[in-house]
Amino acid sequence: MKKALYKKFLMGYLVIGILGFFLITWGGSYLIENYLEHSISEDLYREAHNIASDDTVKHNISSSNLEMIRDNLSAVADYQGALIWIINNKGEILLSTRKDISPDTPIDIESFNPVNWGSNYYQTGNFYGYFKEERLSVIAPITADMTPKGYVSIHYLMSDLYQERGNILLIVQGLFLVFYGLTFSILLIFRVYVHKPLQQIAKGTAEYANGNLAYHIPVNSEDEIGNLANTLNYMAERLNQQGEYQRNFISNVSHDFRSPLTSIKGYVEAMLDGTIPPQMQERYLKIIAYESERLEKLTKSLLQLNELDIKKRMMHIRRFDINEIIKTTAATFEGICTERKIRLELILSGKELYTKADLEQIQQVLYNLLDNAIKFSPDGASVIMETTEKNGKIFVSVKDRGCGIPKESLSKIWERFYKNDTSRGRDRKGTGLGLAIVKEIINAHGQNINVISTEGVGTEFIFTLEKVK
Repeated sequence: MKKALYKKFLMGYLVIGILGFFLITWGGSYLIENYLEHSISEDLYREAHNIASDDTVKHNISSSNLEMIRDNLSAVADYQGALIWIINNKGEILLSTRKDISPDTPIDIESFNPVNWGSNYYQTGNFYGYFKEERLSVIAPITADMTPKGYVSIHYLMSDLYQERGNILLIVQGLFLVFYGLTFSILLIFRVYVHKPLQQIAKGTAEYANGNLAYHIPVNSEDEIGNLANTLNYMAERLNQQGEYQRNFISNVSHDFRSPLTSIKGYVEAMLDGTIPPQMQERYLKIIAYESERLEKLTKSLLQLNELDIKKRMMHIRRFDINEIIKTTAATFEGICTERKIRLELILSGKELYTKADLEQIQQVLYNLLDNAIKFSPDGASVIMETTEKNGKIFVSVKDRGCGIPKESLSKIWERFYKNDTSRGRDRKGTGLGLAIVKEIINAHGQNINVISTEGVGTEFIFTLEKVK
C-alpha cells in the first residue's frame, strides 16, 4: 500500500493550517479593528458627553475662566490616551489639553460643520485636515437652556488602536499555533491506529491474493479496524482449511476410485488377452461386480454430500412418527442380521413419537448408523435402537457392542474419507463418507449428534430431533 492516504491527510493538515493562519490574520485583524474602533469610540463619546454635561464647562465656555478646567480635562485625556478640545459654535478651538491653545487665542477649524456628522458620533481621519496623522474623533454638543453653546471633541490616535489590535492579534495567532500544534497529535494517532493497520491489512490481502493463506495480519486492536483484520484472518484460515480439505478430498477420492478401477481394468484386460482362462472368468467377473458396487456406492455418497454442501436440495420438512421410521429401517437389515445371528433390539418411547424433519434424510441417518453398528459388531451380538424424550427433544440412540473406536480417533470420525485401522480391516467396501453424511444432515436440521465409545466394548451414537404433538 502506498503512502498516498497518509500524504493526503498530511497535505490537507498543512493546507488547513496555512489557510487557517491567514484567515485568522486577515479576518481576525479586520474584526479586532472593528471591535476596538466601536469600543473605543463608545468610551470616548461617553466621556465627551460627561464633559459636555458638566456645569463648569457649560457656564464658562464663553469666558476666560475656561482655562481653569484644563487640568481636569488633561487628567481625563491622559487616562484615555487621547486629546480633548473645547470648540465654540464658530468652529474655533478654545481649549486643548495639549496646552498649545487657549481661550485668548482660539484656532479656527476650516469647514467645521457638526451637521455633516449626521447620526454618527465618531469619524476617522485627519479631522478637517487639522492633524497630520489619522485619528478617531468623537464630538458631543454642549447645550445650555436647550441652546448649543459649543462642542467637546476627543481625538484618539489610530496608530495606538493599530498597536492594540496587533497585540490582540498576536495573542490570537499564538493560541492558534498552539492549538494547531496540539491537533498534530490527531495526525499521529491516525498514523498509528488507522494508517499503519490499514497498510498491514492491505499487505495481508495482497498475500491472500497471491495464494499465501497462511499469512496472519498482525493487527490486535479491539476497534473496527481490529475487527476487520480478525475477520480477514478468520476468512483466510477458513479458506486455507477449505483448500486443504479440497486437496485431501481429491487425494482421497482419487485413491478410493483408483483401487477398484485398477482391479476392474486389470481383470478385464487379463480376460481379453487370455491370461485368465474362460473357466475362471466367472470368479473374476464377481470381483469386477464387487468393485463396481464399491464405485457406485462411493459415487452416490459423493453426490449426496455435494447436495448437502451447496444446499441444492431443499429439505422437505414434515411431521412423522420416528418410531415407525426406526422400525421400517431396522426391517431392511433383517436378512443380514439373521445371517450373522445379530439381535436388533428396539426400545421405543411410547407407541407413537412424532417429530418434524426431512423424513428421507433422517431415514438416511438411521440407515448409516445402523449399517455401521451391524458392520462392526461380532456375529451373535446385539444392536440396540432406542428413543427417549426430554425437555421437548427426542433423543435417538444406536448402540452396538462391537470393536469400539480408539479415543484418539473420536474427533476424526466425522471427517470425509476417514477410516481408522480397525474399520479398514472390517469394512473393505466402506467409503468413509457415511458419518460425514450423518453429521451434515443433523447440522442442517439444527440438531446435535454425539458419540460415546470404548475400545473393545462398543459404540453409541445419539442424535436429537424436534418433538411435536
